[in-house]
Formats: sequence, structure tokens, C-alpha cells
Amino acid sequence: MSNRKKVLWGIALFYMVVLVLLGVIFGVSGHKNNEFQIQNEFKLTNWVDLGVLSINRGVLYLLLTTILTIGTMMYIAGRMKARPNRVQTAVEVLYSLMRENITRGNMADDMARKWFPFIGTLFLFIWYANMIGYLPLPTNTEEKFNLFGVHIPSFALYAATANISVPLILALVVFLAFNFEGVRAQGFGGYVKSLIPAGVHGPMLLLIGPLEIVSVFMRLVSLTIRLFANILAGHMIILFMAGGLAVILGLTFLGWFTMPVAIAVYLFELGLVATLQAFIFATLTAIYIGGAVSHH
Repeated sequence: MSNRKKVLWGIALFYMVVLVLLGVIFGVSGHKNNEFQIQNEFKLTNWVDLGVLSINRGVLYLLLTTILTIGTMMYIAGRMKARPNRVQTAVEVLYSLMRENITRGNMADDMARKWFPFIGTLFLFIWYANMIGYLPLPTNTEEKFNLFGVHIPSFALYAATANISVPLILALVVFLAFNFEGVRAQGFGGYVKSLIPAGVHGPMLLLIGPLEIVSVFMRLVSLTIRLFANILAGHMIILFMAGGLAVILGLTFLGWFTMPVAIAVYLFELGLVATLQAFIFATLTAIYIGGAVSHH
């Protein structure tokens, strides 16, 4: 057995022993909590009820995301130097990623110059929205704690992109953008023809044509669900492992066992998933816009 397997087996055995000991010490029987529902952690409670213009924590997170997206670029743009410091170097690396890898890597240079501001802003907006989602903020108004007589909302993890309406609106903007670009570049008839793979004729056209048109609308669904599901699932796993599962089952000692898993998932989501999902969304946007002007 390799040293790696020995370490993994040792860790698994350690956790099993700890779980058994905690069960013996604190008791393995618990009272199931039917009142606590994990989905309520993502519930939007209106702080100011104004109908469709109501203000809730989803609006707050979007406002913070917008401020950070605009403020960061304005701050950096006004402080560019010939000899960059560490902050400017990091921004230039990010700028190169958005311009070279995401935009120019998926469309012609003339189109890249035109669409880079849109795609770059989209990447930064989603990235900030995802990253803020892993910052505990006092936004859970259903649960409050008393601090020197003041009832303060509990700290919670929430991401605007974990609400399907936000990814859907972003996907709709992208959907309109690449279809507009395709019609503008090729005309309506030429754009529709470009959706059909080359070499498809006769009866096959009746089968392939509708499928290709449906696939265009499926891009709207794929963009929405991919971002929404990944962020929501990550937050739910963190909440479950950080104590939600122990509360639901009524087994307090279980939190000692699941908390390390919650920390590991939190670091994984923060370090990889938040950036990866922004990168994928922006890259697919560039691919769709670049492909919309292609004749086949």
C-alpha cells in the first residue's frame, strides 16, 4: 500500500473513531427538527415593500456587486503607472485573461475590440457577485441575535447568482446580444441559414433544422442553469455541513464531524468555483457572439 493510501485510510479511520466517540459521549439519539428548512436560508424577505421595486438582500448584493465592478476599474484606471505595483500587476493579468483568452480567443480581432468591454464587464460582474456570496454578512432578517440590546440580523452566506432570476437576466442579455450580432452581420435569412450545418439537405433538413433552432434557445437555459445551480449547490453544501445537517437531525455532535468538510468545501468554492463559473459564462458568451457571424 502506498504512503498516500495509508494517509487517506488513516484520516478516514480517525474520523470514524471520532464520530463513534462523540456519539457515545453525547448520545446518538436526536430529535428531528422539522421546523428548520435549509431552503429558507435563500428566501428573499422584503425589507422595503415596493412591489417589483422592493428592496431585499438580493438587491443589496447586486448593488454591492455593481459598486465593486464600476469602482474597481475606475480606481485602477486613474492610477496606472509605467512601473506597475502589485495591485496594477494583478489587474493587468486579469485584463489579459479577459482580452486574450476569453475574447480574442473566440472571435476575430475587430469583433474583439467591439465586444471586449461588454464581455469583460460581464466577467467582472459575475465574479464579484460570486465572491461576495462567500462573505458572511448580517442579512438574515429571519434569525437575529441580541448585541447590547440591539437585535441584529444573523450573519449569512448568500449570493445574488444563487437566485435564478439574476443568471436568467444575464443570459437573456447575452441571448439578445449574439442574435442581434448574427442578424446584423448576415441578415435575418443568412443568420437562420448559418444555424444549419453544412451538407444537410433534403429530408434531413426537416429534422436537423428544428433541432438546431431549439439548440439556440437551449443556450439560454444552459447559461442560466449552469451558473445558478453551481452557486446554489455550493452554498447549500456549506450550510448543510456547517451545522444544518446536525440541526435537522437533532444530533449536535455531528457538527464536529461535518465542520471540516464545510471548511474544505468553502475554500474550494471560494478558490475555484466562483472564478471558474464567471470564466465559463464569459467564455461561452464570446463563443456565441463569435459564432453568430460565422456562415456555417
